Amino acid sequence: MKRHTKLMIIGFMTGLLNGLFGAGGGTIIVPFMVFLLGIEDHKAHATAISIILPLTIFSSIIYIKSGIFNLPITLNVTLGSVIGGLLGASILNKVPIKYLRKIFGIIMIAASIRILFSK
Repeated sequence: MKRHTKLMIIGFMTGLLNGLFGAGGGTIIVPFMVFLLGIEDHKAHATAISIILPLTIFSSIIYIKSGIFNLPITLNVTLGSVIGGLLGASILNKVPIKYLRKIFGIIMIAASIRILFSK
């Protein structure tokens, strides 16, 4: 399968999961880019972040039109996210890949367990 086709499939799956669950950027793009395409971890994480912006804009438009949007929550979480994003982006290249993978894996496992055992 050509690289272009793989990228389109990864993008489609990411968009679908983002539209359904509000997730998908890092959880789908990063592992697929690293393990299927052989992209270096730091570049995969940075690429995932840049892909999330247009994905989020289009999903948000649909959520707002559907009336399932909470402005006060959005503004508060956005403030914290911007601050955290600036810090995370500034330290990404300073974190060795072996630790980056472990941290990312732990966060994904913890989120999965929480989802599986929620009511």
